[in-house]
Amino acid sequence: MKKTLALLFAFIFLTSFSAGEHETYLSVTEVEYDREDKALQIVARVFIDDFENVLSKRYGQAISLSYENDLKTHKDIMARYVSQKLQISVDGKSTELDFVGSKFDADQIVLFIEAPEVEDFKKIRVENLILTDLFDAQKNIVHVKKDDVIESMLLMKANGSKTISF
Repeated sequence: MKKTLALLFAFIFLTSFSAGEHETYLSVTEVEYDREDKALQIVARVFIDDFENVLSKRYGQAISLSYENDLKTHKDIMARYVSQKLQISVDGKSTELDFVGSKFDADQIVLFIEAPEVEDFKKIRVENLILTDLFDAQKNIVHVKKDDVIESMLLMKANGSKTISF
């Protein structure tokens, strides 16, 4: 596990530098199985400006996410986008994701999502294509935690999903 994380961070570190002007596009999503609640609790972090851009372009309207009130006003649009770009299946069965809400954290928006009524599972498949429709170079890191085991994956536009076995 430590070796996998070290390789992942080394990859990100090495690929984040280039000779010309090039920005790095990155999101981090944490998926944790809550055995007691029988639910997947998902926290995704995206940069505010990138999220505003993708929502504005996708839905053809100027969307600002600069204030707390904006998060409430645009909750439905954010939920619609996330439901199209984030898919999770457990043991081959698709889960329904509920967009719970969001908050600010520095220059990021933290998205809270839940998949209720998830029984214990052996395999989980995550597809995360958030922001890949705006940035071809978008990288989405996903950490999946079940009990004391954490597995990580790096998802990109060309390879947007992966299955993990526990």
